[in-house]
Amino acid sequence: MGLAMHIEFATASRILFGAGRAAELGSLVAGYGKRVLLVVGSSAEQGNALLQQLQQEKIDTLVFAVHGEPAVPMVENAIAQAREKRCDVVCSVGGGSAIDTGKVVAAMLANLGDLGDYLEVIGRAQPMQHPAVPFIAVPTTAGTGSEVTRNAVLASREHRIKVSVRSVTMLPRLALVDPLLTHTMPPAVTGATGMDALTQLIEPYLCSQPSPLVDALVRDSIPRVASSLHRAFSDGQDAEARENMALASLFGGLALANAKLGAVHGIAGPFGGMFDAPHGAICARLLPAVLRTTLRALKMRQPEAPQVKRFDEIAALLTGDPKGKAEQGLEWIERLVEKLDIPRLSEYGFSDVDMEVLIDKSMKASSMKGHPIVLNREDLHGILEQAR
Repeated sequence: MGLAMHIEFATASRILFGAGRAAELGSLVAGYGKRVLLVVGSSAEQGNALLQQLQQEKIDTLVFAVHGEPAVPMVENAIAQAREKRCDVVCSVGGGSAIDTGKVVAAMLANLGDLGDYLEVIGRAQPMQHPAVPFIAVPTTAGTGSEVTRNAVLASREHRIKVSVRSVTMLPRLALVDPLLTHTMPPAVTGATGMDALTQLIEPYLCSQPSPLVDALVRDSIPRVASSLHRAFSDGQDAEARENMALASLFGGLALANAKLGAVHGIAGPFGGMFDAPHGAICARLLPAVLRTTLRALKMRQPEAPQVKRFDEIAALLTGDPKGKAEQGLEWIERLVEKLDIPRLSEYGFSDVDMEVLIDKSMKASSMKGHPIVLNREDLHGILEQAR
């Protein structure tokens, strides 16, 4: 056991989890302010139900709808509307897109300047000077874990890239996770977001800077995904499966916020900037190929790395066999991806002409820094060929 262990664990100030807890939202929001920006995703019905709660509490509410993944101009529009209305609380109800949008707006309401001042890569990447106004995240999907993370990912269509706004001051004041809100997710969204959750458990477990706190969350959650994702995909009203996936998604968010990610996200980020494709579906298609390539590279170039053993541990968690070996785990994931009808990357328009550009962008991605071994161009080419 090493002596030089450094651990940080940061998350939302308060987490509420449980079926039916969304009914508490109105009274909870009332404790934070009186002028609310309510950011809603594609589930207008759930947004309307929560809007009624806010109105019953006599809270002045401005509704902003997010369609598709958040792009920089759309988020700038939300910031302008919230500033004009002088909102003092932001509440997001929806998937990762709605939550990321709200997270950025809450930060910008408390900080001077334009969004470009704080964007990484294409902006000035200045640090946030002041804590965000109170931000409340209510996820309606089980995948991103964005309700407990310190960053938001936005698309820049003109640059064909996705970029982050990142600060520990952006952590939500309250994460309210009600599994009942996920019951209306259609199968395709259930499958893609669920695989995103699984990826966000596996990558921090294998990363170059693991944390024993994160490891404990991962060991609890991977079996939940293994027993429940396909069940939730097949029957959206399976309450136990939905609850397990909502908790696994929450734990995946806690994991990625307090350890590192890896090559799946290192490729998925640039791919999502280049093609109109759901983030979770990209991760799902990349995950088996990245894991196979990584295990082979570790065995060839760093056979003593502790992550080699962790591949066996992941297999045991997925299959329920305490003697499970890495190959069994890889085959298990490959079968699940097919059962969930995850599209291949070529279905989004990816072809040979995009290969080198995508590899260039992926090698520079921040998530790559957490991968347990440096993947070279040949490795990445092989991964993309497998996933295509």
